[in-house]
Amino acid sequence: MLILDDATASTVRSICDLIVPGSARVWPEVYVDALLARMPAGQRAATLAAIDVLRRPAEGGAEELAEQQFTAEFATLRTLACEAFYSDFVAPGAPGPGAWHEVDFAPPLAARLSKDWSYLGITG
Repeated sequence: MLILDDATASTVRSICDLIVPGSARVWPEVYVDALLARMPAGQRAATLAAIDVLRRPAEGGAEELAEQQFTAEFATLRTLACEAFYSDFVAPGAPGPGAWHEVDFAPPLAARLSKDWSYLGITG
């Protein structure tokens, strides 16, 4: 992790999984951390603040987090959760499988793709 400490990474994983059930298995916090490391300072600070705002509601579970669904903070984390999972990201070492397997997205061209996350600094 470049930006997130262990507790915040765990919170991000929990929030992502509450928003996109099943996404915890791809370790979305790795994707979010890599994005945070490349964001301009102001955007990074706003995203970290959004995580902090949603920390307590996420600890309360899906119903409590759902009460935040119309906030800017929720929109920020929903975007990151969906992007991390539905881009078919699977962090190195994560159990997976990715979203494409789950939704049976396997047209011939997509099946031949070799996903390369090195532009985010993620190798494995």
